Amino acid sequence: MENNPGPEQKILIVDDIPTNLDLLKGILQPSYTVFVAINGSIALQIAQTQEPDLILLDIMMPEMDGYEVCKRLKAHETTSKIPVIFVTAKGDPVDESKGFDAGCVDYIKKPVSPLIVSARVKTHLMLSRALHTLEQQNEELKKAAKLREDVERISRHDLKNPMSAIFSGLYFLGADPGLGKEAKEHIETINEAAQDMLNMINSSLDLFKMEQDIYRPSLEDVNIMDILTRIKRDLRALSSAKDSRIELKAPSGTTLEDITGYAVRGEPLLIYSMLVNLLKNALEATPANEPVTVALASRRDQAKIAIHNKGAIPKDIRDTVFDKFVTCGKQKGTGLGTYSARLIAKTLGGDIAMETSEQKGTTFTVSLEKGKEFGYKEA
Repeated sequence: MENNPGPEQKILIVDDIPTNLDLLKGILQPSYTVFVAINGSIALQIAQTQEPDLILLDIMMPEMDGYEVCKRLKAHETTSKIPVIFVTAKGDPVDESKGFDAGCVDYIKKPVSPLIVSARVKTHLMLSRALHTLEQQNEELKKAAKLREDVERISRHDLKNPMSAIFSGLYFLGADPGLGKEAKEHIETINEAAQDMLNMINSSLDLFKMEQDIYRPSLEDVNIMDILTRIKRDLRALSSAKDSRIELKAPSGTTLEDITGYAVRGEPLLIYSMLVNLLKNALEATPANEPVTVALASRRDQAKIAIHNKGAIPKDIRDTVFDKFVTCGKQKGTGLGTYSARLIAKTLGGDIAMETSEQKGTTFTVSLEKGKEFGYKEA
């Protein structure tokens, strides 16, 4: 940023004594464009029309003193951000406090020193420019954030419509009894790729807002059984490739048939995105021919969903497994799966815990608030 003074920088000097005006004008005019005013009313008019970069303002003036001029400058949108330096013989701390309360940034004591005047003016012009630059950068950041929100909104409404058509087409193609094995495999591959695309859309839409703690979820009762059934279907290709499967386990002392409702408070898409990330990771990590289990349980007002696989998380990332961009052993891994899953859980008022060891494997336990439809048949 250019901080050297130049004629383009404008200074307004306000004083009712002409000799004081001449003295300050002589100090500053070689380096700045200088305007002068002999009273507060004229000063306010010049400030409005010329919008100077800085104002040197006398306090003791007839009709309208410097305190009142400063207050009026700060009260008007056009002049509120112009730095004001009081130039005065008043040196009492009470007077200085009154000046700062009125909105000034500094004091220069009379009789003035040319070196002090030049130094103070240069310093406050630099500070003012720096503040202006920061404000501009802040506005650009706000615009960027707004643009990102607009892009996310477009993604939500526009990208998901063709995705629905793709899934519908794949469903009807897969139902054709005349398809051969190779054709079905191609359909599964397309389905998996389309599902990955939908997962990326879902997981990225609101992640930024959650990170900024400005996302406000619309909570409703979400049937976990429906979500898990859908995920099992969507991850069939991966399960088949690992010779694995996803097994559901009912709460202790019951069977899956005993469950009359397993609803949690949340948003369906967020819960789907959270659980599909955790289950996909579990399928990728579990040894071949070993199942991934999803155990359902509850404690007080919390529903518990424990996802277990027999693989162990490497020791060097166990303490950072929920951090952003942490991944291990996956060439195309983004390191956002467990990070976004925990972020979603916390946004919904819950949490995720992890336990891992070479002997017992790895368990991610999701805790969410129970919904109204939650219970089991009487034993």
